Amino acid sequence: MEKSMIKGMAVGGIAMVVLGAGAVTGYKAMTKPTFATVVAVKEIVETVVKPHERCEDVQVKHQAAVKDERRIAGSVVGGVAGGLLGSAIGGGNGKTLATVAGAAAGGYAGNQVQKNMQEKDVVTTTEHRCRSVNERSQKLVGYNVTYRLDGKEGVVRTSFKPGPTLPVKDGQVLTAPPADNAS
Repeated sequence: MEKSMIKGMAVGGIAMVVLGAGAVTGYKAMTKPTFATVVAVKEIVETVVKPHERCEDVQVKHQAAVKDERRIAGSVVGGVAGGLLGSAIGGGNGKTLATVAGAAAGGYAGNQVQKNMQEKDVVTTTEHRCRSVNERSQKLVGYNVTYRLDGKEGVVRTSFKPGPTLPVKDGQVLTAPPADNAS
């Protein structure tokens, strides 16, 4: 009888140790936190650059086409006017010299006057011009969430804006969006 009693006590002792260990483990599992307290939430934004074409109509000034590139008309008119003016001065051989000098000076002056007029002769047209511009915008990509769990702080990134707490499973903070917030 003593042997069976010793065996019974041994088996009972082992059973008590196993049950006690299971109770401690179960107690620890039951006392693990199921939520972490959210301390801070910071939005994470990304700059998005989107190129697009911007077009507009602009007034453009061009020099008008020159019909008399050598400015012959201005030279001839100036030469004739200078010759007439020169012939009005002096007499005899001096008159001929004054006419020739007046014609030469008038021809040069007429040429320069026509040149200035041609340079200032402009035509305005409307041109359609396009250029590429980059449009920048901000895109929300997630949140850096600082939380407190078991007296320690940590940071996780979430795709959703959390409330005052985050769920915890097996000691780990869950970062998946709650079923009611999922889009």
